[in-house]
Formats: sequence, structure tokens, C-alpha cells
Amino acid sequence: MYFRTMAKKPFVSAGISYETLEETLDIKPSASSLSIAIPKESEFQENRIALTPDAVGVLVNNGHVVSVEHKAGEGAHFSDKDYADVGAKIVLDKKEIFQSDLIVKSAPVSDEELPLLSLGQTIISPIHLPVMKTHILEKMMEKKVTALSFENLKDESGHNPIVRSMSEIAGSAVMLIAGQYLNSANHGKGVLLGGISGIPPTKVIIIGAGIVGEYAARTALAMGASVKVFDNNIYKLKRLQNNIGVRLWTSVLEPKILAKQLKTCDVAVGALTSSSGRTPVVVTEEMVSMMRPGSVIVDVSIDRGGCFETSEVTSHERPIVKKFDVIHYGVPNIPSGFARTASQAISNVLMPLLLRIGDEGGLEKLVWHNLNIRNGIYMFKGALTNFHLSQRFKLKYTDLNLLIASQR
Repeated sequence: MYFRTMAKKPFVSAGISYETLEETLDIKPSASSLSIAIPKESEFQENRIALTPDAVGVLVNNGHVVSVEHKAGEGAHFSDKDYADVGAKIVLDKKEIFQSDLIVKSAPVSDEELPLLSLGQTIISPIHLPVMKTHILEKMMEKKVTALSFENLKDESGHNPIVRSMSEIAGSAVMLIAGQYLNSANHGKGVLLGGISGIPPTKVIIIGAGIVGEYAARTALAMGASVKVFDNNIYKLKRLQNNIGVRLWTSVLEPKILAKQLKTCDVAVGALTSSSGRTPVVVTEEMVSMMRPGSVIVDVSIDRGGCFETSEVTSHERPIVKKFDVIHYGVPNIPSGFARTASQAISNVLMPLLLRIGDEGGLEKLVWHNLNIRNGIYMFKGALTNFHLSQRFKLKYTDLNLLIASQR
């Protein structure tokens, strides 16, 4: 006999109620304790330190371990005692410093530090593109380093907070430096920057209307100087006028107008920026030769080649050179000359960032949640994720977003 089983139809009772399940989202990881180290900088005329004692105290109180190399804060006038008092561990041996998981530096990774890097380490530091070398990037890639740069790090508003702070310091400092070299004691013209009642104000030319140019203009105006600003970006010129709130003399970079104004100025400031590569030279040697003897040129853009043809790199020890009897100031790292203020500005950005990294359970976890942090990462677990660096040094580029997505 054959038995044929009848398939039962599904039966739905009116007494059963259906509810939608909550979507399971990405679960926030538990916080972790970070091992943070601050080495002493020995290159690039660097006096700044990336974390102040107050910032270190906050990190230690939040359960993180902070190691500071002996005399690391000396350039910014922070002593080992200042760090020890807030709970930091003072380390004498540089090799021991580089055993930590997370290294925070105020200068780029140097040749002498390369052999000390540990496998899978995280480094937060500047890049300083003009002094970056291929073999340094290659060694960091070999060591599977994750690296975040000061220059490209962005905040929630889409701005670069560390670059902006350093530009504000450089812009404000420019006029103090110029005033110093107009002084008779420094073989200047013997002119008081700004002037006084009954005497025509000193004339200041600023080339570049970015953050440096804006703060240089603010300081010069506050001192009583006559200010003229040049830039080819009309939007930047409008923004500068709106931010300062005073009607300024502005012009595009027209060579004849620029040459005419340089002939009679007391101070000329080079504050042009370049998104990639060298800063364009807009002031020729001939223009400089027509300037008044004893006038001062401060080329802030010297770290990207300078915008005056006669500019050359100088140091904090020997900051000036004279050409055509015009004083040229070409120190590339101006904020380092005001190391304590600059250190506090960097620390104000990095301390909250490090707290967030700890709260999220590590940088890799924070990168998944926070898109702004991704802008600052130029190397992720040994893969170069910055397109400009890969093009410049002819190294393999990997898209960071794809890299992060593939590891989830």
C-alpha cells in the first residue's frame, strides 16, 4: 500500500502578535588603558613637546600610563619634576621609551629613531614634507606602523586644529620678530614698528591672506602700522577683511604693483601657502634689490621653499642673513621659538584625542566610528594611505576606507 502524506498548510493563530526586533548595531567597545610615550626631540630645531604636564595629569587620572624621556620638556621649560608630580614615569633610556604602544612626538620620525620602532606601533607626529625621506616611510611600512600626522588631522568642523594654532602663533610672532630687527641694536633702520603720534606709520606688506597673513595683519594693525595684503585668492582677501573687521588695502599678486609697494615698505612678510609641493616664488631678486636698506623680510613660507627668491633657510641660533642690505629672516619653525605656547596649543588638541582613543578601545576602533580622524592617518598597519605621499615617493597607495572596511 502506498500512503501519501498531505502537506499541512501553515496555520496562523489570531492570538499570536508579531513584533519587530531591534536592529543590532555596532557595539561600543570597552575602554582600554593606553601606554603613551613622549621622546626627547633632538632634530629640526625642535623645542616643543606634544603634551604639557597638565595634559599628562589628565591622562594619568583617566587610567593611562605616560612615559616621558629625561629632559623631553626642557625646550618648553617643563622640568622632569613637573611631569613626575602629575604621575608620569621619567625614562632615561630612549630604547625603553620606544617600547610603548603609542608614541607622541612634536617632530617627524628621525633616522636615529627608525631602529627603535616596535612592530605594530602607533605614532602621532608631524610629517614635515620637505624633510621627509623615502627610506623613513619604507621602514615604517616594514614595521607595520599606524601613523597620524599633525598637518592632516581634522576636527568636527573640518579644520586642521594644530596647523591653525601654529599658523596663529607664527602670524602673531612675525611682527614681534620684524620689530626686533628694525631695532638699531640689531643693525636695523632704527624704526619703531607702528610709529607714534605725529610720525607716519611704518609700512608693512603681507603676501598671503591665509591664517598666518591674517594674524600678522592683526598684530601689525594693533601696533599702528600701515598694512597692505597681496593674494591671488579673492575669497581669502574677503575673508581676511571680514574677520579683521577693518577695510584693508588689498590686491591680487600683480608684479608691477607688488614691486612698487616693496620699494617703500619697512617690513615684508611671506605668508603664502601651497597645498602640495613648493611655495611659488612671487618676489624676484630684482624686486628685493630695489627695497630700502635696513628693511626686513620675514619669509614664513621658507619651510616650503619660500616666496622670496633671495630667502634662505636659517636657524634659531643664526636667524638672519643680509642681501642687498635687506635683512632676511628665514627660520622654518617659528612656533618652536615660542615653545611653551606652541606646546600648550598642540596639547589642547592631542589630550582630548588620546582620551577618546582610550575610551574607544584603541585608535583602530576610533577610526571606524570617526571619519575626521581618518584624514590625519597617512599610514595604517604599514599600508601607506596618503595619496600625495605615495605619488611623491613612488610608494604603493592603499585606500584607508577600503582597508578599514575589510578588517571588520
